[in-house]
Amino acid sequence: MSATYGSAARPLLWPAALGRVVAGAGLLTAVALLPWLSGTDPALTVLRARSADQDPTPEQLDAVREQLDLDQGPFAHLLHWIGGLPRGDAGVSWVSGEQVLPQIGTALSVSVTLMLGALVVTLVVAALVCARTVVLGSRRRLRQDRTGTGAAVLAALPKFLLASLLATVCGVWWGWFPSSGWEGPQWMVLPSLALGIPSGAMIGGLLDQALPAAFHEPWARTAYAAGLPPSYLARNALRRALPGVLPQFLPTVVALVGGAVAVEKIFNIPGLGRLALEAAIAQDLPVLQTATLALVLLGVAAGVLVRALRNALIGRPLRDGSLPTLHRPRLAPPRSLRWVAGGCALALLALVVAGLLRDPLEVDTAARLLPPSAAHPLGTDSLGRDLLARLGHGALRTAGVALAVTAVSAVTGLLLGMVPRASAGLTEVMTTLPAVLAGLLIAGVTGPSVWGAACAVCVVGWTPYAAQTGALVEQERAGGHIAAAVTMGAGRLHLLRRHLLPAVGPALLRNALLRLPTTVLVLASLGFLGLGEQPPTPEWGRLLSENQPYVELAPWTVLGPAGALVLLSVLAVSGSGLGQRR
Repeated sequence: MSATYGSAARPLLWPAALGRVVAGAGLLTAVALLPWLSGTDPALTVLRARSADQDPTPEQLDAVREQLDLDQGPFAHLLHWIGGLPRGDAGVSWVSGEQVLPQIGTALSVSVTLMLGALVVTLVVAALVCARTVVLGSRRRLRQDRTGTGAAVLAALPKFLLASLLATVCGVWWGWFPSSGWEGPQWMVLPSLALGIPSGAMIGGLLDQALPAAFHEPWARTAYAAGLPPSYLARNALRRALPGVLPQFLPTVVALVGGAVAVEKIFNIPGLGRLALEAAIAQDLPVLQTATLALVLLGVAAGVLVRALRNALIGRPLRDGSLPTLHRPRLAPPRSLRWVAGGCALALLALVVAGLLRDPLEVDTAARLLPPSAAHPLGTDSLGRDLLARLGHGALRTAGVALAVTAVSAVTGLLLGMVPRASAGLTEVMTTLPAVLAGLLIAGVTGPSVWGAACAVCVVGWTPYAAQTGALVEQERAGGHIAAAVTMGAGRLHLLRRHLLPAVGPALLRNALLRLPTTVLVLASLGFLGLGEQPPTPEWGRLLSENQPYVELAPWTVLGPAGALVLLSVLAVSGSGLGQRR
């Protein structure tokens, strides 16, 4: 039997290992080039980070260049840094002059602790999202597809906005938990909730969509007919559906460590993501390289652990080619889904049309932070600009760029995921690259622009889709129906068109739509750092970023764009359900 579609052969480990080494080396090399790609004098950036001196003298700059040996070029610095790692020496910070490894160790311990707390919240939220499907499926009462709107709403919540609300309400107003700092277990409660609720909703929504197929497999029907208890069906259905969702924990885990910059800033947490971003902005190369290496090693370890868990859950069927397919024709969507999609579409259309009739750039300093009224239905921002106008004028650009980035990322992930053994190592390493760091690298070459930011998100945005596609393709190839099709003379194109794509496509689409609001917010974060869309151009994510400091004083400044993101997410998820009938 073909080694490609037969599953009795042992999986090849060297392509993934080679991919990890090559991708890791390429990423570290790109990071080493950052000061030279940025277009600014590295000595000037480092000196300003040290003393905030805006007009240093040429003598001061020459002294910094000589001290840091900047004339040697990036590769000499990279080789010197790598040579010190076996001795436990990662160099000293260019800004503070302190040893790098103690800084990285402290920040990594904080981030890993926060990650564990956020993972607990993620698992709890994911369990709550799919609990109803598990209960109904174990009792054979599933009759139609779920709308998934609840998961879409929670997944669309901006983490930094949720963090601000939790810090204000639960920390400052009610005093339940500390709202700033990192001194004990109680300090991790609010940031764990801010990180875990959207992540748990996303993973729970994906699992919720995979469970009905597991409950309709022959073993489930036989178990129900034999009178086995519902707990048996629920336990085995979860074991059957989880392997296809587990790869989504890989980008989630790494994002909780390296991508939680905004949450770390809001709660004043000295984590690894915040340290890496500050080092990248200050061009503190030893700190940035060591932080990147820590993230790469974490991503590889998480990838190996996820693969081991998948193999443990599936067991022998994956190796022996006796795994049944989870693909089945989708049932006709419930009637309520039409009402949900229609209501969201009408609400978004009304907001956009009403906003387009107003001037988004008119500044009225006498009308700063006004609450919603007849003159300003969504209120005004800190410059007195009408928020409804900015929301309406930013709709096309926000949705258009986010959809384009999501489509490119999903297609790239699909293509790479079709060859999981070759792309597994690359996926694990690229998952560890924060979008902000990718934005800094690309902006150094192309300059800050909205399309530069879009390219930066695409560089890292394909990894969740590749991980999901690789897992689903591996399971589908281990099915007996694939072996039967090959025996009957089916070619690769037939297998791809009739078996693999129908099994992967719906799940990939669902994942992409759930991640659409996240794409909007990542693009906004790049623009907020000066790497993407520049002010005063209106854009939904930028509206959230600009008005986030005023959440406590004027909460209406963020309610409009946050609500628009939720409506867009629910509309996208509901629309995907309407477009898939038996």
